[in-house]
Amino acid sequence: MQLHWRAISEDAPGPKWAGLFHQYWPDYHRWWAREGASARPGYLDSRKALRAHMPELVPIYDQLVELSGGTDHAARFLSFYCPPPYLSGCSQAIWPGAEPMLVRNYDYSAKAFDSLILRTNWQGRAVMGTSDGLWGLVDGINDAGLALSLTFGGRRVVGEGFGVPLILRYVLQTCETTAEAGRVLARVPTHMSYNVTVIDAKRKFLTALMAPDRRTQITHQAVATNHQDRVEWSSHARFTATVERERYLLQRLTLHVESQDKFVRAFLRPPLYSPRFDEGFGTLYTAVYRPRARQMELRWPQAAWPLDLHDFREDTRIIYTPEGRAAAE
Repeated sequence: MQLHWRAISEDAPGPKWAGLFHQYWPDYHRWWAREGASARPGYLDSRKALRAHMPELVPIYDQLVELSGGTDHAARFLSFYCPPPYLSGCSQAIWPGAEPMLVRNYDYSAKAFDSLILRTNWQGRAVMGTSDGLWGLVDGINDAGLALSLTFGGRRVVGEGFGVPLILRYVLQTCETTAEAGRVLARVPTHMSYNVTVIDAKRKFLTALMAPDRRTQITHQAVATNHQDRVEWSSHARFTATVERERYLLQRLTLHVESQDKFVRAFLRPPLYSPRFDEGFGTLYTAVYRPRARQMELRWPQAAWPLDLHDFREDTRIIYTPEGRAAAE
C-alpha cells in the first residue's frame, strides 16, 4: 500500500483550499450523505450550533463555505455538526523527559484519509497539523507551542455535538496553554467519545475524556488508547488491542526515562504499530510534536518527514507501508 502525502501552506482561506475541497468533496459527500442528507442537521441548525459553541470559527466557516461553492450539503458538512459516526484505533503518550514531546500513532483506513498536512495562519494564528475534513485536525500544533492529538474513546454512543477534528482546530485557533485547552474541551459538545491529549511549551499536559452523554473528564493521564476509564465496547477493545497497548505504554513510562528517539521508535513496532491495513486499522503514520521548537515530525518504519511551523515547506511524499514496498519491489 502507498499513501500520497502533501504538505500545503495557505495563510488565509483561498484558492489552494478551494482546490483541495473540490478534489476531496465527492468522496466526503458520499460519506456524509450515506444515511441520506435528512439524517444530518440542516444548515441553519448547524451554523447556530457553531455560533453557540465555537463563535470564533464562524468567520472562517463562512469563508470556507463560500470557497466550497456555497451548496447546502457542503455547508452542512463543513460545520462538522452531528456527522456520521466514524472509528479509529490510535495510541498517544507524553514522553516522560524534561523536554515537552507528544507522540501518537494514527490507525485508520487509508481510503478515508486526507494524507494532508495543512499549515494555516487564519485570524493571525499559525497552525499546522494532520487534516481531516479539510479544516479539522486529528493532531496539530500552534504558534504558542500548544500541541494535541486524539484517539477514539471506545464507546458506541452517538449524540448531538461536533466531530472532534473541528474541536481540535478550535482549540489550536483560540488557546495558548493546556489550561485554556482544558476549559474548551470541557464545554464543547462532541458527537462521539474521544480522548484528547494536550501539551504546551511549559510541559503542562492533560487528557480530556470526552463523550456525548456524560461530562468531559479532565485527567492528568499521560497515555491514551481506545477506551476511557474502563472498556465499554469489548469487541472493539479486542480488535484494537487497546488494553494491551495502554499497558505497554504505561510500562515504558514507569521505567527509567528513555531517549526521545528510543521512545518514538517504540511506536513503530508492535504492539503499538498496527499492520492491519486491509481491515481499516493500519498505522498510517506516527507523529511527533515538540512544542518548544514548534515542530512536528511524521515517522514511518522506513521514512521520516520533519516539518517546522515557522519554516514550513510545501512538499509531496509517497509513503509505502512495509507490505506495500515489498509488493512494489
